[in-house]
Amino acid sequence: MTTTRGRSVTLMSLALLAAAGFTGSAAGRTDSGRIALDRVAGLELVRCRAEVADYRGKRALRLLYPAGQETADTSMIAVIPGTEFKDGTISLDVAGAPRPDVPGSRGFIGLAFHVAADAERYECFYLRPTNARADDQLRRNHTVQYVSSPDFPWQRLRQESPGMYESYADMEPGAWTHLEVRVAGTRARLFVNGAAQPALIVNDLKLGATGGAIALWSYTFTDGYFANLSLK
Repeated sequence: MTTTRGRSVTLMSLALLAAAGFTGSAAGRTDSGRIALDRVAGLELVRCRAEVADYRGKRALRLLYPAGQETADTSMIAVIPGTEFKDGTISLDVAGAPRPDVPGSRGFIGLAFHVAADAERYECFYLRPTNARADDQLRRNHTVQYVSSPDFPWQRLRQESPGMYESYADMEPGAWTHLEVRVAGTRARLFVNGAAQPALIVNDLKLGATGGAIALWSYTFTDGYFANLSLK
């Protein structure tokens, strides 16, 4: 896959999506910015594999751990071809739950943006769905997370700026959760399930006022699904 980095979404990038097979179907229209997640061909898969599945009433893309690496403890991303995003709004439905064989995991799932050409540098909002309704309030406060790979993982952000880059939002493991990310310069806001107010505000995106691709983000210990991706 050949892409450029650092531009806002344009008609040209939407045309690239169509050429890659990610628009033009009933689930993806170039006039609305919707991107159909109904095929694997064209995705740039990093530390994962993918399949199309029907999940809780939606046609979705499912990310899975690489074959034979069920014990790998790492993030997985699927870069969407042709998505050149700098400022604007990204909407996405996600459903994440712990894999049945890893019940103690949190079900990490989310969205990466400003993804660099090597797919290792990016900004990311992700969820820990099993935290949302825990009896431990501190754990509940860690439901929604911002990170910037590779220099600002959650451990560093929590240690250096406690409470600044994570927050609470209500959700259920395995249920569809609607995310909306609004980016302007070095500021990003995450809205969850159509709430009028953001669940998390980041005023200093660690990669700066840059641009890059959009990617689906999950974890090897997560059973994760994605649907209804759109860009404005």
